[in-house]
Amino acid sequence: MTLQEKARVFALAAHTAIGQKRKYSGEHYIVHPERVARTVAKFGGTEEMIAAAYLHDILEDTQIEETFIFAEFGPEVCDLVVELTDVSKPEDGNRATRKGIDADRLGKVSEQAQIIKLADLLDNSEDILANDPSFAKVFLKEKENILDKMTKVKDHPLVEQVKAFTSAKNPD
Repeated sequence: MTLQEKARVFALAAHTAIGQKRKYSGEHYIVHPERVARTVAKFGGTEEMIAAAYLHDILEDTQIEETFIFAEFGPEVCDLVVELTDVSKPEDGNRATRKGIDADRLGKVSEQAQIIKLADLLDNSEDILANDPSFAKVFLKEKENILDKMTKVKDHPLVEQVKAFTSAKNPD
């Protein structure tokens, strides 16, 4: 079994074990990491990046700990997953404050983690814009802030895809 296959199987089990579903569609949660992983692969991601794409929500959404990810998937995948995990906590303030903290941190992570985050933003944008137009306004502002901070990927083709998707769905 390849590293990315192992990551997919693990992500499926971890998200299924807690009964996690996609908010709007009710689909099994794994559809999101699968789409993120496919996008990362499409844009030339390494096997470690694709594995991290499958696992990118594990530390935030499940009881799985960083030490387990390190032991099972190695230091490179673990580092990427940690870089992609929000660091803000509810006690840090309101949503805008927390998302600002997380955006600032994303500006400092590796280029590889930023590419995975672009794929995540693209998939979440599609879902939110199609299903929750009122929240989409909040999300789009947060996304703009994240894109502004992620300077290591400012010329990556995924940036334009994320921006183009947003402007096509929500013209000013």
